Amino acid sequence: MIPDRDGETDGSRLRGASASLVAGAVRDRDPLPGTRGFAGLLANPPISAEDRAPDARPADRDPVDCGPVLVRDVLGRQPLFVEADAMDATEAIDPADPNAWSFDPGDLRDPDSIPAGSVVSAAGTERRWPLPTPSASDPKPAQAAVDDAVEAALSDLAVEDAATSSGRLAVAFSGGVDSALVASAVPDAPCYVAGFEGCHDVAAAREAAAAMDRDLRVVELSHDDLRRAIPAIAAATGRRNPMDLNIAVPLYLTAEAAAADGFDRLAVGQGADELFGGYSKVVDPANDHRVEADTVRGARTETVRTLPNQLERDVLALRAAGVEPVAPLLDDRVVDAALRLPGDLLATADERKVALRRAATGRVPESVRTADKKAVQYGTYVSREIDRLARQNGFKRRMDDHVGQYVDSLLEEHG
Repeated sequence: MIPDRDGETDGSRLRGASASLVAGAVRDRDPLPGTRGFAGLLANPPISAEDRAPDARPADRDPVDCGPVLVRDVLGRQPLFVEADAMDATEAIDPADPNAWSFDPGDLRDPDSIPAGSVVSAAGTERRWPLPTPSASDPKPAQAAVDDAVEAALSDLAVEDAATSSGRLAVAFSGGVDSALVASAVPDAPCYVAGFEGCHDVAAAREAAAAMDRDLRVVELSHDDLRRAIPAIAAATGRRNPMDLNIAVPLYLTAEAAAADGFDRLAVGQGADELFGGYSKVVDPANDHRVEADTVRGARTETVRTLPNQLERDVLALRAAGVEPVAPLLDDRVVDAALRLPGDLLATADERKVALRRAATGRVPESVRTADKKAVQYGTYVSREIDRLARQNGFKRRMDDHVGQYVDSLLEEHG
């Protein structure tokens, strides 16, 4: 099943899914209805006034037309914004007013994100879809479910690419198992990696591309690229803190290079680390101050809850660079299977993303399947070089938030 694409029937304006599919998800309170995320205006939602009540009985939930609503999926895979004062309930939101909301925060005076999993109407904001927290499945069926979900999502990407993109899809490729799995689905798509000379990601991507016999295009970064990208990303995303910029800069510059070569869609491996236990803090959470949970599954759930904020930044940065992101590992089927994994198929002392790596067996070379991965800001040297730029411009490490101060000065210089 290929996820439904954008829908604008019956007055709806949606990204990521058709109006009929989203209406069904609203009606059934289904957080994972078979998409890669959705957001926008649903003209005729099947919601009744009684249905909005937290203690509503099933018999009271007969769908009726309650007027247009704004919707955003449970993981926030599609960004959506309204005016901040409207979200603060000082003004009513009229979803039917095209000036009241936007997919692009730059279209609004004071944009605020609609919370992931929400339905917003003139009556207020309802958290329609909380993140599912299913019990862990037994290891064997849990792994089989991940295998099947990943295979289905990647097969759909291949079919979709062949049917709709006409060679206009590229792959963001770091040489790790996430991006290699995505690349395996579209063997004719060129792979792009960005980084400074000598960085981990470029070296890993070259080794993986050679092992997979893939066309790899290396985007060699410079300080001029950083000075140019930072203001563009800040303008597109509204983010100006160093951590967000360190992560978004290599994505933006990778996408910009692909767009310059004529590609308008970029396949990415986003979501894999969060869903499958790719972070070191998930391995021994009881002894890691970075998480509140004391179990692997609980710590993984904490990382999944960070996805809406992260994906908003990444999607807006990639769109500003001229491409539309495609994230097959954030397919609802993959999400559902990942959420059911027991802890020892997520992360152990010896291995992270255990189930995903097993699902990659036979799809990517063994050296790629087992490869270590660095966070993009470190693997590309972008974090190091922004720090270097800050110091070269007089913002020394002894200063409080010296990189943040440098970023502020750069943005002020660019207006």
